[in-house]
Amino acid sequence: MMNWKKLLTPQRLGRTEQEDIQHGRTPFLRDYDRLVFSSPFRRLKDKTQVFSLPTNDYIRTRLIHSLEVSCVGRSLGRIVGDEIIKRHKLDKYGYSPSDFGEIVSAACLAHDIGNPPFGHSGEDAIRTAFQSWYSSVNQMKEELLTEFQKADFDLFEGNAQGFRILTNLEMVSQRGGMQLTCPTLASFTKYPRESLIPESILKNSTSRIPKKHGFFQAEKELFSEVANTVGLIRRHDNAAWWCRHPLAFLVEAADDICYSIVDVEDGHRMGYISFEQAKDLLNKIADIDIQKDDDSKDEKVKRLRAKAIDKLIREATQIFLDNEVKILSGEFEEDLLSLSDYAEHLKEIGKQTSDTVFQHQDVVSIQVAGYEVLAKLFTEFANTIFNKENKSKLVYKMLPKEYHLSLEDDNSYEKILKITDYISGMTDSYATKLFQKFSGISLG
Repeated sequence: MMNWKKLLTPQRLGRTEQEDIQHGRTPFLRDYDRLVFSSPFRRLKDKTQVFSLPTNDYIRTRLIHSLEVSCVGRSLGRIVGDEIIKRHKLDKYGYSPSDFGEIVSAACLAHDIGNPPFGHSGEDAIRTAFQSWYSSVNQMKEELLTEFQKADFDLFEGNAQGFRILTNLEMVSQRGGMQLTCPTLASFTKYPRESLIPESILKNSTSRIPKKHGFFQAEKELFSEVANTVGLIRRHDNAAWWCRHPLAFLVEAADDICYSIVDVEDGHRMGYISFEQAKDLLNKIADIDIQKDDDSKDEKVKRLRAKAIDKLIREATQIFLDNEVKILSGEFEEDLLSLSDYAEHLKEIGKQTSDTVFQHQDVVSIQVAGYEVLAKLFTEFANTIFNKENKSKLVYKMLPKEYHLSLEDDNSYEKILKITDYISGMTDSYATKLFQKFSGISLG
């Protein structure tokens, strides 16, 4: 059974000394501030949420989405924290509901920080490009990577890249990277497992394997340190696989609430979803009378969106509190909203937004372009690892200094990581411009 006092310890990754606590500025609030001032967070302003490179300045970027998820997460954390503190008398240890809110809020703020350009299609583009490149390289060379290392790229995951950014790439000179608190890092990691779990372990496990992973082999020891510090339950002695930090369920719920509801609003503003359709989808949750309002249709949709989010926040917190014992024991493996009274309707919202927004030609065409852009960039830069031909030498010079490869080093895994670090860190605009230069479309 996990223990709240340990789950909330303010210990920072990579530091052993006690933190000097300033009045009114907790370690978890400092986590939030460090994230806001970081370069990877700023780059989210030009990364795809749903609509890539939008000309409509109302539509949310991934930066705005992250801020909104953070606000919802703060509310979820504080509401849950208020009750948990009463149940476990945590106030005698100095904890308050705001600590829960600040941890969840910081983790939510960072939840998409590792996503590559062009959204989830960008992740798949990197996977596909790696597989194609690796297959061609290995026709001439022996296996360059171990089975576990190769799985990191075959299943390239923005969540794992995010943990790498927070703990390794940012503030690279110090151990633990940004040195965030372990509760924030554990709550951030929605999928606390490595990319490859051996079949021999899976077939004997009663736990449901998460569909994604939360860290690469390069950061496995760092996550292990986080997990041990906060007391996560390990799923298997011979696999890097843990149960979630309880507050990770709230991070997931905040994200689910925002993209489910907000995609309807954005789809309406872009003209893909009619007012009547948006009203029907949102008001089954919001349940308010908007017929007498003199507001514009856009304003009515805003009201519906706000009320629907409020309803789902109350649903998610109650589900969490009802299942606290199972969550602490590691037995709970559902997403909170799957147990909501609105679960079926949320599925319907997902289906309709997928049909009318995600499958719209404007959105799909950008995703297709993302495959072309990232595949070319990955292949060109990956070829510089082993290819000494003139073009590869020139391409190598286009890598920023911090991504330069040690060509004498035999560690192929670290070399490929440098390439994925560079490409996944690009904004949509930067990746597009670099692609145009490589393709001879633009010489500016």
